[in-house]
Amino acid sequence: MSLSKDLEKAIDDAVDGEHDALAKLSKDIHANPELRFEEHKAATWIAELLRARGFEVEHGLAGMSTALRAKRGNAKGPRVAILGEYDALPDIGHACGHNLIAMSAVGAFLAAAKVVDKAGGEVVFLGTPAEEGGGGKIKMIEAGVFDGLSAAMMFHPFDRDILAHPALASVWLAMTFHGAPAHGAAAPHDGKSALTACMDTFRLIDGQRVHFRDGVRVHGYITNGGQAVNIIPELAACEFSVRARTAPELARVRAIVERCAAGAAMASDVKVEIVARQGYRDMRNNMAMARRFGAHFERTSSGRKALETDERVGAGSTDMGDVSHVVPSIHPYLAIVDENEALCHQHRFAHAAGSDRGLKTAVDAAKALARTAVEVLTDDNLRRTVQEEWRASR
Repeated sequence: MSLSKDLEKAIDDAVDGEHDALAKLSKDIHANPELRFEEHKAATWIAELLRARGFEVEHGLAGMSTALRAKRGNAKGPRVAILGEYDALPDIGHACGHNLIAMSAVGAFLAAAKVVDKAGGEVVFLGTPAEEGGGGKIKMIEAGVFDGLSAAMMFHPFDRDILAHPALASVWLAMTFHGAPAHGAAAPHDGKSALTACMDTFRLIDGQRVHFRDGVRVHGYITNGGQAVNIIPELAACEFSVRARTAPELARVRAIVERCAAGAAMASDVKVEIVARQGYRDMRNNMAMARRFGAHFERTSSGRKALETDERVGAGSTDMGDVSHVVPSIHPYLAIVDENEALCHQHRFAHAAGSDRGLKTAVDAAKALARTAVEVLTDDNLRRTVQEEWRASR
């Protein structure tokens, strides 16, 4: 059962009626980029807008001061969450377009809340901090914020329209090498170079890439390359991000990377410490829900028909992947630039996130998200299909 024309119109009108407030929210967040866990301005502006529309806003979920929640409807029925992100990247600002994610989520929530009494159930806005390496959604999962939800959804800016692109499981490995210092000219034979072991780790990993499955990504950088030019480095350090399409492949590749570090340390007769930082799980896109979003987006965007997936473009990682393992979820990507013009984490993409084109896409996304959320609330058959697919994927 699709949405009635009356509900569709009420949703679209609600988003259009908030256009100026949503545009200001997006532009303010874009002009004031804040790093993970430090999104105090963004969280305040979102909360102020929601309170001005009559909603109670909870702060401090899962021990994070910039995590937010607002609700409307009957919690005894089905419950759907619309997620917003609003953290930025170091130096490059909103080159992932999280300002647009925030405004679309707020707009979708306001629109769905307008009709939720007719639809039944409850619509929830969740402001989720620290997607850029902090895993805010994971902390919220652990705190029970996602318990009892029927579905969760958000959109992400991109260079093309894709309904169900994969996201890679990931882990970060910080490696510290400990050697022995010596005078670099007078007595280099007395030293044990931590830096040599560190650089050899990169070379060994590169030699293992032939054994990685498709979709694996391993990349790193040196965080400490020594102390002075005339001292054999006593200390060196690096950090690697390891990603794969599935958790088992991630575990296999992680073991390879750690063996490379251990082998490099052995060759230089130094010691290595490896500290793992929790990464993200792979994304399990719910196709039943994604296709409904696609149909709504095609209508709200005047004919933009999204691909279901696109193997021509690579994938990153997101803590929305973790959400998709605990509740049926979608994370469609929508273009704010031309195909191959720019991608996330590039300066050109940061500019596009503040453009009129980016704003238009986010408005269309807000309408499609709100329509999809309300359809999940109203359509028992869709909700059953969504749940069956999700259970099978686990």
